[in-house]
Amino acid sequence: MPKTNNRPTIKGIIEIYNNVLQFAETNALQQRERAYGGLMRTLKGGLQELITGEVIKLAWYNLSGSLERLDINSKKIRIPIQKSYVKQIKDEKVKEHILKHIDDYYYGLSVDKHIFIDNKFVMGIECKAYTENAMIKRILIDFHLLKLVHKDIACFLFQLESQLGGDYSALPKTIYGSVSTHSIMSYFEDVDLHIFTLLEGERSITKPIHKFFKPLKYDNVDRAVKLLENYLKEFV
Repeated sequence: MPKTNNRPTIKGIIEIYNNVLQFAETNALQQRERAYGGLMRTLKGGLQELITGEVIKLAWYNLSGSLERLDINSKKIRIPIQKSYVKQIKDEKVKEHILKHIDDYYYGLSVDKHIFIDNKFVMGIECKAYTENAMIKRILIDFHLLKLVHKDIACFLFQLESQLGGDYSALPKTIYGSVSTHSIMSYFEDVDLHIFTLLEGERSITKPIHKFFKPLKYDNVDRAVKLLENYLKEFV
């Protein structure tokens, strides 16, 4: 991925997107055909992570926040075993063993971008080249588990394209979403998931964006920046 200046700009973010897709097809064709699909998925997933990182920094810059106070990482967060679960284990030897080593029982979990302000975890962002509803379930579970130990974090999904149905890919001022996505999210009431799509038009598996170019529009990036500004402003 190309390097960027310390202070991001919307035009610079669009330039990154254009440059990566411009050379994506050429670079991919140099790989073995069998690895082609995986390479493109990795490339576009990494592109979304890079763009999201730049959007976060730009939002913080616009709020006049100090970069020294901002940390963006994807370090694993420990999700400890629930003692209520251990108490229900019927095998007394297993229960006793787990209780004896309880500090060792945890699950290391992360989403793509953890945003810390003054060492406080305030926001998590999952980054996807595209999302379908089967993926939404996993994303919601991850955020549900994170909120068990960091209950106040804001939860976001940033995707290049959408395959969720509804109007997620139309980018209207008011997004009504899709019936399937809302239905799934209704079972995770503790997770207020904000979904933002950067490229207009539903994802088509027969028209990948590295072959059928979709422009990343200035206004769409600007909306993403303003969205994060709205959630980060209380920490400035």
